[in-house]
Amino acid sequence: MSPWLDRQCTFLILVASQLCFLVYYSFGGLQSMVAFFSWSGEPAWDYTKTHDVYTNLSLIQRPISGTQGLPDCPDKSPYLVGPLSIQFDRIPSLAGIQERNPLVQEGGFYTPPNCMPQYRTALIIPHRNRETHLRHFLYYLHPFLQRQQLQYAIYIIHQAGNQTFNRAKLLNVGVKEALRDEEWDCLFLHDVDLIPENDHNVYICDTQNPKHVSIAMNKFGYRLPYKTYFGGVSAVTPEQYLQMNGFPNEYWGWGGEDDDIATRLQLAGMRISRPPLSLGRYKMIKHKLDRGNEENPKRFDLLFRTRRSWRQDGMNSLSYITLSRQQMPLFTNITVDIGPDPSSKSQRVPQGRKPKGAEAGVSGTSRGT
Repeated sequence: MSPWLDRQCTFLILVASQLCFLVYYSFGGLQSMVAFFSWSGEPAWDYTKTHDVYTNLSLIQRPISGTQGLPDCPDKSPYLVGPLSIQFDRIPSLAGIQERNPLVQEGGFYTPPNCMPQYRTALIIPHRNRETHLRHFLYYLHPFLQRQQLQYAIYIIHQAGNQTFNRAKLLNVGVKEALRDEEWDCLFLHDVDLIPENDHNVYICDTQNPKHVSIAMNKFGYRLPYKTYFGGVSAVTPEQYLQMNGFPNEYWGWGGEDDDIATRLQLAGMRISRPPLSLGRYKMIKHKLDRGNEENPKRFDLLFRTRRSWRQDGMNSLSYITLSRQQMPLFTNITVDIGPDPSSKSQRVPQGRKPKGAEAGVSGTSRGT
């Protein structure tokens, strides 16, 4: 190569390098460049500008002429505001939450008063010793859901006694109990310590595949921790739930059941659906592992057996005793005895006797079948 061509090539490389640097600097770094060139048409939400969760709720009024002849609710609710301000510094009272949500009926049921809902969603929350978290949950979720113009209900599935906690089995119980009340279109399986940050994250199902909704938690820096993660908040239709035989019943303690669920839905011929990362944002209420919900030492052994066990372990093997079913002002509370952890030395509570943690003043039991 001649010296002249060599100098020209060097000059072009220098110019190209400077242009690349200017583009990189203008876009604000590599992540911003990737976000720009992979833009999918979703709105770019600005989470520095948030709204109170009760914004526009007062605009929802009962029609003077009654409920006959109501129009269908629109595909997109006019009451949505986008990013929400979520704070946990003050614990709301149940009476205060009830006062701010006058259209919520006993049992936590709600139907839009001014239009016919297109979707019916049941929220199922496994619970024990999380009363403070529950108050935050009810404070934020009731107005959040009403402004989405959904027909919905909130079910709290309370595990009685002090046996090891079993989140997945409680979710199975909740699905079975909720479907006794209504032919729900969608089942939202929801941890009590997660609050959605954007009301455009509409609580409806993907009719084709189970949907993992809480894909961007502040706990994980608003990123998906790994590709098959299915924890926190998920949404399934009743048909999808039965197709994968529900959730496993054998995971006692913390960890493992979410990965089992991700595996069984794939084995059932489905895949994980997800909303855009900018939309599926959730804020977690900080807490430590509960006593009775310690890390499950058997979770890896159980996961290894999922391919062989998923058809036998799930909704078709579910057994529990219903100790009480209460229609509270803001939710339906179902207290159940789901039995002991097989590895525990404690014995099952006899039928007819309330374990520690069961609601007082409720007599009689019924067996979940």
